[in-house]
Amino acid sequence: MADLHKEFGTYHEKIALSPGKKDSLRKSRDAIRERIRKHFREKLGAKVPKFHGQGSFAMITMVNPLDGEFDIDDGVYLQHLDETVNSDWPTPETVHRWLVEATDGHTNEKPIDKRTCVRVRYAGQYHVDLPSYARLNGKFMLGEKGDNGWHPSDSKALTEWFNGYVQTYGEQLRRIVRYLKAWNDHQSKKRGKMPNGLILTVLATKNFCPHERDDRALADTAAAISVAVNPIFCVFNPTDNTEELTSRLSELQKERFQDAISDLASDSSEAVNHISAEKASEIWREQFGDRFPLIEEEKKYDEQQQKRQDSTSLATVYAARNPSKPWAYE
Repeated sequence: MADLHKEFGTYHEKIALSPGKKDSLRKSRDAIRERIRKHFREKLGAKVPKFHGQGSFAMITMVNPLDGEFDIDDGVYLQHLDETVNSDWPTPETVHRWLVEATDGHTNEKPIDKRTCVRVRYAGQYHVDLPSYARLNGKFMLGEKGDNGWHPSDSKALTEWFNGYVQTYGEQLRRIVRYLKAWNDHQSKKRGKMPNGLILTVLATKNFCPHERDDRALADTAAAISVAVNPIFCVFNPTDNTEELTSRLSELQKERFQDAISDLASDSSEAVNHISAEKASEIWREQFGDRFPLIEEEKKYDEQQQKRQDSTSLATVYAARNPSKPWAYE
């Protein structure tokens, strides 16, 4: 059976963020934090917020995208609002305006005021999303523009939930999540937009099947996910069962993912059970793209056979030109 654990290690090196890239993103995030602190302190005369990273950067599951931007989520936790009564809280629209004013001019592009966050873009390379939170009677509330307003949402709990599984299963879980995110990126180019990284992370964690080999762990996890999302694709926040993470997916997007993960489950099973490592690598490349290494074992075998044939031919020619002489002593 084809064992491509080593090749997945090579693939992982290509999709995972380098230490230098992580450091660059962290410095950019910290610079934005300082601008917000300064704005609250000097312009608003309010207690400065606290910050807490969330999403893939906090979970350490971020991958290099095929194109487009890196996405960093950094929660802004307001410290100057009453934690027991919210009648005098500013609207989320007002808080968003504060964050836009604080970050305007930090990069060459204007901050984008989105529904659940303010986005700061770095020239198409990456962006930092800034959702705003406040605390009410012990619960974290997210400021969302529009009818939803301030409503319960706890990204910290979700990060802690995932990290707890990593402590149990080890770093292989993070690698599986990265593989699936990179797979999702490649498949989105072929099929159209697929579910976001948070949905993939929850699915991978809940259906994780550890194995000493990454290719087998991925194949088994993909099979488990395929069963979990068929025939009904519905994923809830594991730390808040009132929040359906798939609620904003269209039926087309759901069907697209169901088909894609079914194909991955089928192909990965074929790959890990194939007798040829070369053919297995070709199957994996269909799912993951050309960043996944291609094994050319049959070509190498043919080259070795040719070398042996060439050596035999040379030996035959030499023997013909230099016959042995048993009668050397006449």
